[in-house]
Amino acid sequence: MTYVINEPCVGVKDGSCTEVCPVDCIHPTPDETGFDETSQLYIDPEECIDCDACVEACPVDAILPEDAVPAEWHHYIEKNAAYFRDASTPLR
Repeated sequence: MTYVINEPCVGVKDGSCTEVCPVDCIHPTPDETGFDETSQLYIDPEECIDCDACVEACPVDAILPEDAVPAEWHHYIEKNAAYFRDASTPLR
């Protein structure tokens, strides 16, 4: 299982989650190219170790385990994965 960043992050991109992630799987970070161009942050499903640190750090409760993502947000599961597959064209 992996964690997924969902709708509450859109337009917020607080970045607290990037600071606590022990495996650096949340991007773009505030200091990376592309941060200003993306509407949200994304979790790499291949790198996430399910540690839960990001969940506690997120001030807008945007991060959920993949199996707990509500039906209306299921497209965020693919959106997070696609960001890393298609890194040259970040999703907005």
